[in-house]
Amino acid sequence: MEVTIVGAAGYAGVELSRLLASHPRVTLSGLYEARFIGKLQSELFPHLRGLVDLPLRAFSIEDISREAKIAFCALPHGKSLEVVPALLDAGLKVIDLSADFRLPDVNVYEAWYQKHTAPELLERAVYGLPEIFRPQIPGADLIANPGCYPTSVLLPLIPLARRGLLADDPVIVNSLSGTSGAGRNANPELLFSEVSGGLKAYSVGVHRHAPEMEHYLNQSSRYSHPVLFVPHLVPAPRGILSTLYFRTTETKQEDELFRILSEDYGNEPFVRVLPPGSLPNTRNINGTNVIEIGIKTNESTGKTIFVSAIDNLLKGASGQAIQNLNLMLGIPETTGLELSAVFP
Repeated sequence: MEVTIVGAAGYAGVELSRLLASHPRVTLSGLYEARFIGKLQSELFPHLRGLVDLPLRAFSIEDISREAKIAFCALPHGKSLEVVPALLDAGLKVIDLSADFRLPDVNVYEAWYQKHTAPELLERAVYGLPEIFRPQIPGADLIANPGCYPTSVLLPLIPLARRGLLADDPVIVNSLSGTSGAGRNANPELLFSEVSGGLKAYSVGVHRHAPEMEHYLNQSSRYSHPVLFVPHLVPAPRGILSTLYFRTTETKQEDELFRILSEDYGNEPFVRVLPPGSLPNTRNINGTNVIEIGIKTNESTGKTIFVSAIDNLLKGASGQAIQNLNLMLGIPETTGLELSAVFP
C-alpha cells in the first residue's frame, strides 16, 4: 500500500517517516511540506540518512492521488481543514493528526479553535483511539487521531466510565509533557536556556484538549464528567506523565481497579496496566507505542489516583496513527510498531 505524508517537517511527520520507512506492508511514496521544498528529508533530519532520502515537495492533490491510497496529514490545527476535503474528494483515505476532526460538535470546535470550514465531515470522522473505537476504524476513510494528552487520560478512565464507576465529580488532571509536544515552530519560550532547569504550568484550566477529554469520557458514561486540566512543561524532549484524581461511585481497592482495567486491556498489545505498588515512568515507554497505567487509592480523601505515561510522539501521535493504519489495512495491529524503549 502506498502512503504519503502531508506536513513532513514537523516532529509528528518526521516520526511517521521513521516508522513507515521500516513498515513491511507499506511504501512511503511522497513527502509534502510547505517549507524546505526540494530538500531531502534526511538533509533536515540526519538521523533519517539512508532510511528516508525523499525530497520535500509542494502540496499537489494530483501528485498525491496518483501515487498514494492513504495520506497522513500531520499539519497544525486549522491547516488540515485546507487539505483534508480535497484528499477525500480525490479518493484517498486520510489519517489526520490535528484536532480539526476530533470534536463532532462544530460549536465546541469553534469555541476552542477557529471557524470550521468542513463541518459536513465531522460525522464522517472516526476518533482513532483503537482500544475504544476499534470496530469503526477499518471501514473509515477519515480518522481523527486523538490528542496526546487525551490519550493519556481517556484510556485509563473509560473502563470505569463504562461501568458507571466514575462519579459525576470533576476529574482533575495534571500532566507533564516534554517540549516536543509544542511542535517544531520557533518559539522563544522553548529555547534551551528558557526551559532547562525550570518547570511551569501553562494554559491552566483553558487548554484546548479539555473538551476532547470531556466529550469522549461522557460518551462512555451515564454521568457528566467535567475535566479540570492543568498541563506542565518539563525540560525533556518527549514523554507525557499524567496524574488523574477522581472519585468512584463505589469504594474500590487497588486490586479491584487493577482487575477492572486488566479485563478491558489484558489482551491489548499497547496498554500495560501495572500491578498495585508499581507506577509508570516515561523512561520505560519513550520510543514505544505503549501506555503504562498505575493505580493508587487514598482513603483519607476518598479519591482514586491513576498515573499514566506515554510517548507523546508515538502513542500520542505518530505511533497511534500507524496503529490506525494497520487496522484500516486489516493487518496485525502491531505491524511496524514492535518497538522497545531506549534506556538509559
